[in-house]
Amino acid sequence: MPSEEKLEKRAKNILLHQLTRSAKTESQLREVLLKREIPKGLIDSVISDFLSAGLIDDLAFAKSYLASRLARGKAVRLISRELRQKGIAEDVIESVCSEISIEDQRQQVIELARRRAERLAGLESEVRRRRLSGYLLRRGFPGALVSQAVRLVERQG
Repeated sequence: MPSEEKLEKRAKNILLHQLTRSAKTESQLREVLLKREIPKGLIDSVISDFLSAGLIDDLAFAKSYLASRLARGKAVRLISRELRQKGIAEDVIESVCSEISIEDQRQQVIELARRRAERLAGLESEVRRRRLSGYLLRRGFPGALVSQAVRLVERQG
């Protein structure tokens, strides 16, 4: 059985390795340490050290994740679900996602609809509408917003 010191050093090395590969949430890092059979008490201690050093920051992770996913055309609703799955606290998710207004989301869905409609231009009207709606719904936009955007793009068409 390895000594407490060796286990702590191993845990810190694991965390440093994980954080150099990509940003991770506190929850994700706890999972990694549990899988590596680090004792729970030691995990709490090491995570606490990393939190106080600012090496683990769920708020910064959530902001960065939101920005990158928005840039890839994902809806706030989908992004908040993904953040929940990554173990981000509900209040952090609310705080970060509340910065994106409904109007910002409306503009985003309309822009995505326009770009996608250009690619679907050669299709029959009904097929184009169905595919465009499906595309936007899969990206996590609410149905009402999708319908508005599809109608707008069709009228401008």
